[in-house]
Formats: sequence, C-alpha cells, structure tokens
Amino acid sequence: MAARIVSVIGSRPEIVQAAPLSLAYSSCVEEILVHTGQHYDPGMSDLQIADLHLPLPEFNLGVGSLPPAAAVDVAEERIGRVIAGREPDAVLVRGDTHATIAGARAAVAAGVTLIHVESGLRSYRLDMPEEANRIETDQLSDLLFAPCNHARDVLIEEGVKGTVHVTGDVLADVLIATRSRLPERGEEGEYVLATAHRNYNTDSAERLSKVLECLGAADCRVIFPLHPRTRKSIETWSLEVPGNVEMRDPVTYTEMLVLERDAVAVATDSGGVQREAYLWGVPCITMREETEWIETVSTGWNTLVGVDAEKFRAALAKSHPADRPPIFGDGHAAERIAELTVAHLDRSREESLV
Repeated sequence: MAARIVSVIGSRPEIVQAAPLSLAYSSCVEEILVHTGQHYDPGMSDLQIADLHLPLPEFNLGVGSLPPAAAVDVAEERIGRVIAGREPDAVLVRGDTHATIAGARAAVAAGVTLIHVESGLRSYRLDMPEEANRIETDQLSDLLFAPCNHARDVLIEEGVKGTVHVTGDVLADVLIATRSRLPERGEEGEYVLATAHRNYNTDSAERLSKVLECLGAADCRVIFPLHPRTRKSIETWSLEVPGNVEMRDPVTYTEMLVLERDAVAVATDSGGVQREAYLWGVPCITMREETEWIETVSTGWNTLVGVDAEKFRAALAKSHPADRPPIFGDGHAAERIAELTVAHLDRSREESLV
C-alpha cells in the first residue's frame, strides 16, 4: 500500500513549490494537500493554484489573517484534526511560513514522521519570523531536504537529529519546466522588476519609504506588483511613490516569470525571486542586509543593498558575471525528493515491524 502524506501549504511560494512535487508524488504516494488559508487573496492563492495546475487542496483550513501567534495555533489545531482523521505516514512542510511551523508542531504532537522541504536556510536575522520557523522546523524534522550544499552544511553544523539530503531546489524545477512554454514577448521597453513583502520592509513607514526611494533611484521605469500587505501600508501611511514606479496588482506565477525574464534587473526582498533572477541570468538587487541564498551573492549575480538608494543605484550600474554555475540543481529535485521519501518511509515501516 502506498504511503500517505499530509502535505501542507499556506502561502504563494509554497503553492509554487507544491506543483512539481505533487506531480512526482502522484505515482508513488497518496498526497493529501492541506491549505491553511494564510494567503487567501485570490491573486496570492486561487489564481496561483490554477496557473500551476496544482490539484485543488482536499482541505482548506480557513485560518485567514489572524495575528501570527494565533494563526499558528489555529492552523496547528486544525492540521492536527486532519492528521487524526486521515492517519498519514508523514507530514510534509515547506520553507518557513506560519503554515510550516504549524504543520511541524502538529506532526510532532501526533507522533508522525516530519519532512521538511527547503531546509537549512538561515538569514541569522532574528527579527524575521521566518528565521525562528526555519530553525524550529529543522530541529523537529525526521527527513530534511536541503536545496543546496550550503544549506546541508548549516544543518550538519547545527546537529539536527533528522536525515539530511541535498536534492536541488524544487523552485528551480518549476522554472526550468515552465520557461519553454512562456510567451516570447512581454512588456515593451526597459524596466526593473520589483517586489517587497518582508515584515521589516513593510511594517515601518520610514523603512518602506526608503524602499520606495531605492526604486526611485532607477533610471528607467520600475514595475512593482504589490503584495496586499505592502499596498495596504503604502496607502495607510500615504507614502509618496516615485514617478517611475508602476504599482500593479499581484500577478500569476507564469506572468511573474515573464516579467523576471525580460527585466534589466530585479529588485526584491524575496528569497524565491532572488533564485528565479539567478536562474534567468538577470542581475538581482536585494533590499535586505542579508540573504539566505548566499551563493547568489558569492557568484556575483546578487547584490545586497539594504534600503540605501545610493548603493541601489551603484548595483544597477554593475555588469553581470560571465559564469552562472548550476547551484540550484538540474530541474529534477522533486523526483529525488519523491524517491527519497518513499525509501525513508519504507525503511521506517520495516524497522517498526522488527
């Protein structure tokens, strides 16, 4: 009988990552997809699921926009109910969101094997809620899939109890599989593509104003698809948006890929967008003081500028490197994860029978 896995998603990046893994699992495990409802805005959730042909979640837990601690508690309790009702062999979580830590805690409470995809990433910035979520989830996990060698090294150094594998990045799988099907033509003219959603960039009027100043330092137009939280902050504080910045509604994943591909540069605070820019060979400017994806910086394709407009302007003027090594794998991470998952669960079953 095939292993049964409760697979937790809650945000746009998790929806993107879930698509290739669901396909890889379809032939070897029974995957029960559970959406916590953290991203419930249609542009951040439903449209992304349809765009990526991800199976509709069997459960939508409707957590919504509760305060962070309450959202995690409610999601954990409701995931626990799913686990009790469906009796899975494992719970799989991704990345570093509220859904991640809620699923991890629910799995541990139920005594079920915990699998963490995209493990071992660290910003070493404790004012990021995501950082605490990553660390705790990695410490709790039985099977950890690291997207790159550096992430594996972090896990080994921290002495995690679970089994660690380097698989490549599932996000790279999606982009590599999708790029040949994208429209050849996108936006007309030269532009910088920008995104900003991190709490420390959007929860302070002063900091968000500096983000906008950075975008205003570009000598061409800036296309800025807005996370709902970012739009709300700009409107609440009546912040001045530079004339070269075009604020837009959220776009689907494939629309985002086209915008990234055709940009002269990408400016972001998103880990996913940093990786996608690298995969496209588009220079990235990260509006943070640090990044989890240090290989994108060490290879010269990504520049950390914080929210300093002069550093931003200088980064835009830099030429990009000649080489771009395949640091995120070969596009088959999901297949490796599926194979390693089945092998681990089969081994666990055999050991339980001894």
